[in-house]
Amino acid sequence: LPLFVLCHGLLQFSQLLYSSYFKSSITTIERRYGLSSYSSGTISSLNEVSNSVLIVFVSYFGNRVHRPRVIGVGGLLMAVSAMILTLPHFVSQPYKYDSVLHNRQDICNLQQNSSDSESCGRNETRRLADTNNLWLLMASAQLLFGVGSVPIQPFGISYIDDFAGPGNSPLYIAILFAVSVFGPAVGYLLGSVMLRIYVDVDRIGAEQELRHGDPRWVGAWWMGVLITSGCLVLTSIPYFFFPRSMPSEDNVSHTLDINDDFKKPDTSLLDFLKTFPRMFVHLLLSPLFLMLVLAQCCFSSVIAGLSTFLNKFLERQYSSSPAYSSLLVGAVNLPAVAVGMLVGGIIMKRASLSLKTIPRFSVVMLTISTLLCIPLFFMGCPTQKVSEVNHNQIGQSLSMCYSNCSCPSSAFNPVCGSDGIEYISPCHAGFVFIVFLQLYTNCSCISGSQSHAIPAPCSNSCPHLLLPVILVISLASLIACLTHNPMYMMVLRSVPSEEKSFAIGIQFLLMRVLAWLPAPALFGMAIDTSCIWWKRVCGKKFSCGYYDNNILRNRYLGLQVGYKIMGIVLLMMLGWKVHRTQEYSLEKRPEGLL
Repeated sequence: LPLFVLCHGLLQFSQLLYSSYFKSSITTIERRYGLSSYSSGTISSLNEVSNSVLIVFVSYFGNRVHRPRVIGVGGLLMAVSAMILTLPHFVSQPYKYDSVLHNRQDICNLQQNSSDSESCGRNETRRLADTNNLWLLMASAQLLFGVGSVPIQPFGISYIDDFAGPGNSPLYIAILFAVSVFGPAVGYLLGSVMLRIYVDVDRIGAEQELRHGDPRWVGAWWMGVLITSGCLVLTSIPYFFFPRSMPSEDNVSHTLDINDDFKKPDTSLLDFLKTFPRMFVHLLLSPLFLMLVLAQCCFSSVIAGLSTFLNKFLERQYSSSPAYSSLLVGAVNLPAVAVGMLVGGIIMKRASLSLKTIPRFSVVMLTISTLLCIPLFFMGCPTQKVSEVNHNQIGQSLSMCYSNCSCPSSAFNPVCGSDGIEYISPCHAGFVFIVFLQLYTNCSCISGSQSHAIPAPCSNSCPHLLLPVILVISLASLIACLTHNPMYMMVLRSVPSEEKSFAIGIQFLLMRVLAWLPAPALFGMAIDTSCIWWKRVCGKKFSCGYYDNNILRNRYLGLQVGYKIMGIVLLMMLGWKVHRTQEYSLEKRPEGLL
C-alpha cells in the first residue's frame, strides 16, 4: 500500500504539473494564435465540462471495477490529450511576426498602392485557419483530459482508505497531497524555462531580433506540454500491476466492511440514476451545506482567476516577460498557498475548531486577505501613450502624417519615438529608411528636428512595483488558504455520517460547475473589456494589442474582491445560522439533560 500511495502521489503531481504548465503558457498561446482572453479562459476550463458530467458515475461504480487499472487508463488518456494539445504547433505554419527585416510593408512605402495593404493574402488566410484548427484540437484535448481525470482522485483515495489501517489512512492521504502539491509550482517553473526558448526551435538562430520582453516574442509552449505528457505516461504504467484488492493493514475491521459491502443489494445503474436527483435535492435543501459550498465556490473562482490570468496581469501591468512572470508565480505565490493550507490544517488540529468557530475564524482571515488586496488597486500606472490608440498629436489630423505610406492594417511592430510616444509600427511612425544601428531615423510622424525611434515598445514606469505586488498577492493568498482545511472539515460535519461520501462528491461537482468552469471565461471577459486596440487579420479581431492598464487592473482585481466579499457574506450568514441552530437545540433539550 505505501507503494500505491507513492505512485498515486506522483500521478497527481503529473496531473497538476500539466494543468499548471498549460495555464502558465496560456497568454503565449493567445499571442501565437490571436485568441481573446475570453477564448483562452474558455479553453483552459473545458476539461471541467466532461469531468463534471462523468464524476456522478464514480460514486456508482466504486468497488465494482478494478480501480488501479481504471486509474491507469485515465492517466494514459490524460497523456494522449496532452499530446493532442501540441498538434496545433505541428500543423500550423511557422510563426510570422511583423518586422522590417522580412516584411518591407512594415515601413513606409510611398510607391505601393494603398489598396494592397488591405488585401487578405495567403499568409493571413492561413493564420485564421490555424486559429480555427487550434480551437478544434485544443477543445478536443481538454475534453479528453477531463474524461481521463475523472477516476484519479476518487478511486485513488477510496482504494487507500479501504486497505489502510484506521490510524494510517489520514497519514497516507496527507503524504499523497504533500507529494502532489509541488505539481503546480514545478509547472510554472517549467513554464519559465520553456518560454525562454523561441517557439520554432529550428529557426532560433535567425530570430535574434526578438528579445524575451518583446510583445511579439512567442516561447516554445509546446515543448513543456510534451514533457508533461511523458510524465503522465510514466506515472500511469505502474497501476496496471496493482491487484484489484490487497490484504488490509487491519484485517478484522476492514474484512467486516468488505463483507458488509457484499451483503448490500446490488443496485442497477438505472436505479442509481433515478435516486440521484432525489438525494441531490435533499442535500441542497440543507442550508448549512448549501451556504458553505456556495462560499467555497466564491473562493474557488478567485483561485481560478489567479491561476489562469495572473501571468497576463503581471506582463501587462509591469512589463514582465512571460518567463519571469511564471517564475514569480511558481517560486513565490504557489509556495505561499501550500504553506497556508498546511498551517490551516495544523490550526484546525491544535485549536480543535468547532462548527460554531470555523465560520468566525474563516470570516476574520478572509476579511484580512481582502483588505490586503486594496493597495493593489493603486500599485500600477496608466498605459503608455500610443499614437492613434490613446493619444493623438496636436495639430495633426488622424493618419495624415503616414496617409501615403500604405501601412497594412494588421501591422504590429511597436516602436518608441524620441517624443516618448509609442507607434504601432515603423510605418505608422512615417519611417522610410532602413534600420541603422537599431535606430529608425527621419520619421515624419515624430515631432522634433532630430526625430528617431527605437525598435521596441516605450518603457513602462512601473517595473519596480512587480516584486512588491507579487509579495502582497502571495501574502493575501497565504492568509486566505488558512481557511481551506477548516471549511473542508465543516462540510463533513454539516451532513449526517451516512451522506458524507455523497456530500463530498456533490461539493466537488458544484465547485466545478459554478467556479472552475465559468470563472476563467468570466475573468477573460473582464480583461477583454479593457482592450483599447485589437490586432486584426483579414478584417477580423485577432488578439489584443493594447489594454488600458487602469481599467485592466481595476476590473481584474475588482472581480476577485467581489467574489471574496460574496463569500464572506455567505460565511457570516452561515455562522449566524449555526448559532441559531445550536440555540434552538438547547431550548428544545429536556431540563433534566441540561
